[in-house]
Amino acid sequence: MIYETARDWIAAPDKRVLFFGMSGLGKTHLANLLRAHGDWFHYSVDYRIGTAYMGEHITDNLKRQAMTVPFLATLLRSDSIYIGSNITFNNLAPLSSYLGKPGDPAKGGLPFSEYMRRQDLHRRAEINALLDTPQFIARAHDLYGYEHFVCDTGGSICEVVDPENPADEVLRTLGANTLMVWIEGSGDHTEELIRRFDKSPKPMYYQPRFMRRIWDEFKNETNTLGGDVDPDAFVRYAYGRALRHRAPLYAAMARNWGVTVQADDVAKVRDCDDVIALVADALATRPN
Repeated sequence: MIYETARDWIAAPDKRVLFFGMSGLGKTHLANLLRAHGDWFHYSVDYRIGTAYMGEHITDNLKRQAMTVPFLATLLRSDSIYIGSNITFNNLAPLSSYLGKPGDPAKGGLPFSEYMRRQDLHRRAEINALLDTPQFIARAHDLYGYEHFVCDTGGSICEVVDPENPADEVLRTLGANTLMVWIEGSGDHTEELIRRFDKSPKPMYYQPRFMRRIWDEFKNETNTLGGDVDPDAFVRYAYGRALRHRAPLYAAMARNWGVTVQADDVAKVRDCDDVIALVADALATRPN
C-alpha cells in the first residue's frame, strides 16, 4: 500500500485515496466532503463512464426515444434542437436509464439480449475509467494544482476485477496509485439500501454468469417468461442478490489491496478532517 501507517497517511503532502463498496453506503458523501475542503480533486468513475465512454450511447438512446415523436423527429433531422444528458457526480440517472432493466417492453423493459449487450459496454467502460485514475491524478496536480486526490468508484468495481489475483491489471494500477478503502455495510443496511435503490436506481453492472443465473432464478420463482418479467421487480431482486454476491468480493479487495471502514462510522463524519481521521484509524487497526 502507498501508506503503510496512519502516520504516513496523515503526514503525506499529496494524499491519494479511493473509496469502494456497495452503492448507497457513502462513497460520494466522503468524496464530496473532501472536495468541499478546496484542495482535493474528486474523480468520479461513474461520471467518467457516463461522459467519456458511454456518452454517445446515452445520447443516441435519448434521440431514439425522441424520434418516436414526429414533432421532435422533424426538429432533430434538421438539427434544430440539441438533445444530451445532464449527468453529474450526484445525478447518474442518464447512465442508469441507458443501462435499463430487462423484462416486459410494455413496462419499460429491454430484451434480455439487449440488456446484456449494454452491460458489456458498461464493463469495458468501467475498466477503462478505473485505469484512467493515474492520468487524472497527474492531471489534477499538474493542470489544476490540487494537492490531494479522491477516487469515487462505482459499486460494481468488484465485478470487473479479480481480488485474489496479484497480477490483476486494474487492482495493481489502483493499488500503486491510491489507498483503497472499503466501506463495509452490515445486515442492518440491506433493507435501507434496497429501499433507496428502488427510489433512485444507480448504474449497475453484474458479472454475466451471475446475471444469467439470477435471471433464470427469477423467471422460475415468478413462473414467467423473459418477455413477461416485470423489470422493476427484477432489478429489486437482482440488487438484493447483489448485496450478498458482492460482500466477499469487496472483503477480498480490502484484505489483499487496502483497508476497511464501517458504514456506520462513515455516516458520522462531517468534514474533511473527519474523513482523514477515519482513514487513519483504518490504517492503524488494519490486521497485519
